[in-house]
Amino acid sequence: MRRWFWLLGVLVVVCIGAGVYFLRPVTGPARDLTLIGNVERGNDLILLGGCVACHTDSAGGRAFLSGGSGLQTPFGTFVPPNITSDPNAGIGDWTLAQFSDAMSNGIGPQGHLYPVFPYENYTLMSDQEIVDLYAALMATEPVSEPAGESQIPFPFNLRLAMAGWQNLFFAPARFAPETGRSDTYNRGKYLAYGPAHCVACHTPRNALGALEWDKALAGSPGGTGGRAPALTRAALLEEGYDVATLAQTLADGFTPGFDVLGGSMGEVIKDGTSQWTDADRAAIAEYLLAE
Repeated sequence: MRRWFWLLGVLVVVCIGAGVYFLRPVTGPARDLTLIGNVERGNDLILLGGCVACHTDSAGGRAFLSGGSGLQTPFGTFVPPNITSDPNAGIGDWTLAQFSDAMSNGIGPQGHLYPVFPYENYTLMSDQEIVDLYAALMATEPVSEPAGESQIPFPFNLRLAMAGWQNLFFAPARFAPETGRSDTYNRGKYLAYGPAHCVACHTPRNALGALEWDKALAGSPGGTGGRAPALTRAALLEEGYDVATLAQTLADGFTPGFDVLGGSMGEVIKDGTSQWTDADRAAIAEYLLAE
């Protein structure tokens, strides 16, 4: 009897320890939120971050940043929310600290965020960029119509479970340039891993929806945007790309094979990369094709 008592005690201790570990908050370096935001720079970040393509359902007739169409995943259908400055339907009542926590640590006012929102990439952004993006979103036209409801079945609808997911797979940090590489290369790498979050769509995920970082940019057989091809140097060269043609494709959607990119990538080009600077398109092309 005493033996079973001790075994039960050990089990309780193990369960408590596991609970404490998996429910502990996962946070990155503290941010300086006393910086002054710049709306113009923030508007550029809206384009760099793919916010429009995700949070604007143009086909459904919705207003700018007032909610996107549903993203189909193995864990349910996630509807990108209204991120206009409306205080009820949007994020107008969010403080800068709350916004920063969502972008940097994957925790919003409503609790832990699902990784379909690429906070794993946005966490790499600088403090000034977070403040600028917040300023731009707070300056948007408020839209009082809420986005549609996500359809997430049990048990994936339990946000608290995301605390455990983050402890297993999320390591918030800021971007660190690669030594020995050019500024252009590092800018391209920052965009691919950071705000442009190319790796979020073009990298396979494991059974729990976590990115397989050792296969970064190797392509994804499915996911939130459907099949996404490899963006490795070898794959791009096989498709006939060089730095100039890849940068041009990001501007107009035309491939070296005289095809036109459509679907999710077509939206990303129309609402995002086509409106980037020539320098940023060239930077991401240089990084992706670098040896």
